[in-house]
Amino acid sequence: MKLREFLHEQFAVIKEKDPAIRSPLEVWLYPSFRVQLSHRRAHRLYQKGHFFRARWISQRAKHKTGIEIHPGATIGRRLFIDHGAGVVIGETAEIGDDVTIYQGVTLGGTGKEKGKRHPTIGDGVLISTDAQILGSFRVGSHSRIGAGSVVLSEVPDDCTVVGIPGHIVKRGNKRVDPAKMLDQVSLPDPVEMEICRLRNQLAKLEQQLQEKGLFEGDPLPVEDCGHAKMKERKKEEA
Repeated sequence: MKLREFLHEQFAVIKEKDPAIRSPLEVWLYPSFRVQLSHRRAHRLYQKGHFFRARWISQRAKHKTGIEIHPGATIGRRLFIDHGAGVVIGETAEIGDDVTIYQGVTLGGTGKEKGKRHPTIGDGVLISTDAQILGSFRVGSHSRIGAGSVVLSEVPDDCTVVGIPGHIVKRGNKRVDPAKMLDQVSLPDPVEMEICRLRNQLAKLEQQLQEKGLFEGDPLPVEDCGHAKMKERKKEEA
């Protein structure tokens, strides 16, 4: 892709996805824009075998933006990194088109693999704050990774993943509406679901103690840990 085309697409995607942008000049200050300019140079040098020069450029970009992209990583068109502090993208990572990444995200390895060590991200994927995707597997197109999730295995297309370790809480063949791709509020809260699970364990223990006459009062009720809400959201979106 030619530089002029790259600049045009980056200006358009940043203005579209960040309501804080007030003028076109602000795009030049945007960390996502600056680090990707540097990555284009570093990646070309990396492909020609100039590894030290490539890493020098990428490390300078890291110190200026807080975003670390290894020069060997392959990045598609219209990547949008919002805020960006703490983002790490490994050497063999591959990112498709129209991907959105928030701060603190790692596309890394597990330390157990050789060769292809980092994930492949499909088109239109949303990766929320502090999510960790570790390993040489694919995250399917138009999937969403919830904030703070740790993903260690393959994710099919059009799925929502939350939790530690990450698990699929929504899947389907219907393509996600692009207008909803930045709506992190509709993602299930993995911390809330985990607290609910622990409350349910406590409730079951109290019920068992009550049956043996060792617990006075009413035991805690067993609650639905978000699954019913997920079904309601799915009906609403349909």
